[in-house]
Amino acid sequence: MWAQTRTPTLLTNAADVLSLTPEQADKKIPVLVRGVVTGAEPSWGGQFFVQDATAGVFVENRSDEHPEPGDLVEVKGVSQRGAYAPIISKPTWTALGTAPLPKAKRVSLEQLMSGVEDGQRVEISGIVRAATLGKAALDVEIASGGNRIHIFQKHTASMSNPKALIGARVRVRGTDAAAFNPTLRQMMYVVMFVPVPEDFVVEQMDTANPFEKPVIPLSGVAQYRRDVLPGQRIHVRGVVILQRPGRDLFLQDTLGGLQVRTRQTNNLAVGDVVDVVGFPDFNHYLPVLDDGLFQKTSEPRVLPEPRRVPISEIEGVLHHADLVTLQAKLLERTIRPSQTKLGTSTVSLVLQSGDLGFTAEAEIPNTDDRLTSIPIGSAIEATGVCLAESGEDHKLHSMQLLLANSGDVEILQKPSWFTPQRLLVGVGILSAVLLVAISWSVMVSKKNSVLQLLIREREAAQLALQQAHDHLEERVKERTEQLKFQITARKESELQFKATLKERTRLAQELHDTVEQSLTGIALQLDTTSKLFETRPEGASHHLEMARSLVSQSQVDVRRSVWDLRSRALEQFDLPGALSTSGKQLTDGTNINLNVSSKGRVRPLSETIEENLLRIAQEALTNVIKHSGATAVVIELDYGPQNVALQIQDNGNGFEQDKSAGPGEGHFGLLGISERVKRLGGELIVSSEPGKGTTIRVQAPIEQDSPAPAFAASEAVL
Repeated sequence: MWAQTRTPTLLTNAADVLSLTPEQADKKIPVLVRGVVTGAEPSWGGQFFVQDATAGVFVENRSDEHPEPGDLVEVKGVSQRGAYAPIISKPTWTALGTAPLPKAKRVSLEQLMSGVEDGQRVEISGIVRAATLGKAALDVEIASGGNRIHIFQKHTASMSNPKALIGARVRVRGTDAAAFNPTLRQMMYVVMFVPVPEDFVVEQMDTANPFEKPVIPLSGVAQYRRDVLPGQRIHVRGVVILQRPGRDLFLQDTLGGLQVRTRQTNNLAVGDVVDVVGFPDFNHYLPVLDDGLFQKTSEPRVLPEPRRVPISEIEGVLHHADLVTLQAKLLERTIRPSQTKLGTSTVSLVLQSGDLGFTAEAEIPNTDDRLTSIPIGSAIEATGVCLAESGEDHKLHSMQLLLANSGDVEILQKPSWFTPQRLLVGVGILSAVLLVAISWSVMVSKKNSVLQLLIREREAAQLALQQAHDHLEERVKERTEQLKFQITARKESELQFKATLKERTRLAQELHDTVEQSLTGIALQLDTTSKLFETRPEGASHHLEMARSLVSQSQVDVRRSVWDLRSRALEQFDLPGALSTSGKQLTDGTNINLNVSSKGRVRPLSETIEENLLRIAQEALTNVIKHSGATAVVIELDYGPQNVALQIQDNGNGFEQDKSAGPGEGHFGLLGISERVKRLGGELIVSSEPGKGTTIRVQAPIEQDSPAPAFAASEAVL
């Protein structure tokens, strides 16, 4: 992404445009992009999407002429922040021919809903939940993973029966476009435009007539069944207890009720027996049949019988979508104009039954005043569909009673004589009594004035005592701070001493592992030389050369230890930087080209890991310089989440691994590396062939709470 302080002079690809911040895009930076048109609709007023090898971007073309999907175009314009993502504005475009549409990126519907793929050509899969043939395009609604998206495809001759697509598993390629709030620049939902019919692929049709499937009881929609297949519709049958055309339908059978969400507007009467097919789903943790299609059966109408249930069963969410009768008290009433029918109003009654408060709602003609005339406070009996909302705790969160008409409410008892008006009269009488009591209180207060004077004098003395106490508290606080400072200084001194001791211990271990081992080897070689000098001079010379080699190795180890101390003392230890600096020092004066790189999130590791990895790299690089005849060495450090890997690769002579030199010939390099890897609890892999170079890879685990390197200890040693 472009930096905040840097503004490019020319944008030559779509990814550069999308990388602009809103402030940069407002500077109208020149744009020159060449790509393929992936989306252009007649209703867009000339605007289109263009995509090159980097990304896709929206072109705000304000001309009646526009290219078609598949056209190869060159677009010149300026940047603009856009109402959601950055776009190309004030364009001029030139047709260069045609080209295949870019390969669609395979994404999930969840990723598409995030908005990150806006303007890109993508491919998704899902189940068709609804299909509508509009004036200009086929609107197909696809569901996958709990998300939905509208797919728009131009009319074709094969679209005469879009309902046949419902339930089919499809794979669709097209251009993703975000619908947004232009004022807030916030995405609301996404849609996809399919440019060619070949991009809409039906992978599996729902060939069976869903109305011919076995009928499932309404209560069995969310129950266990072995024959349930994901994405397939089920068939239910029930008696209509309430219908809200174009919105939902409520059915009931002998076992319970069910809410069916459907877009059909065919009017049904209460008591009609209907067959319904739809997709099982959940709404507020309760079963529902989604995208339902219904058809009336030939069975005679059966008037449903409401169930009188205790309020405890309602609170237990046992009668969701059932036709029930409840007794409650009317607390409040609201009336608002209906949004679905002219000449009607929606009346909401706020009711309470026991500890449960809920609403009863009905849509009635404006001339019907039966519900509006019920006195507040009346005890009523209401019959309607129980529409509940539950949660993960399996408890009732809210409940609404849907009434078919005003006749579903019956007044059991009107409110008592104690009305709000009479309450006001009682408040007035009580106020008069309070006035008399206040007058008496004033008389008593005068008699208590002398007592109040004595109390104030005592309070003054108490205040002086409190001030003296506060002063003493302040002095104690100051002394406490002094003691805390002294204790803190002592603790810091102890920590510094411990860090110094730790660093000295580490240095002693390092010298023991390197110099002492080398000196021991030298002593052994010299002892052998003295024994062979008189009897076998040629054998004595061989062991003397091995002792000389070990002396050289000891010099290298001592230099490395001194260099490590300086690196940790002078600056905060950085392993990639230490590898680079140490490598340059070792290869200085040679014809070896050294390249050091790192991957992953570079971060401080424990001192043991960092020091051993540095020593392993130094030992491997020393072996390359001495034995390989290489001209190039690559050192790569890979920081993983749970381990770190070090790889040293050269283009030298290589060697046969089963014939590699060992300690007996004065070569301790691979042995020392192996011992350090075991100390780290890691894994060592050495691969080499004659003439093909050598690769050494070390992988060591990283402790989850690895401490940062002990810089204070290094400074104490120096």
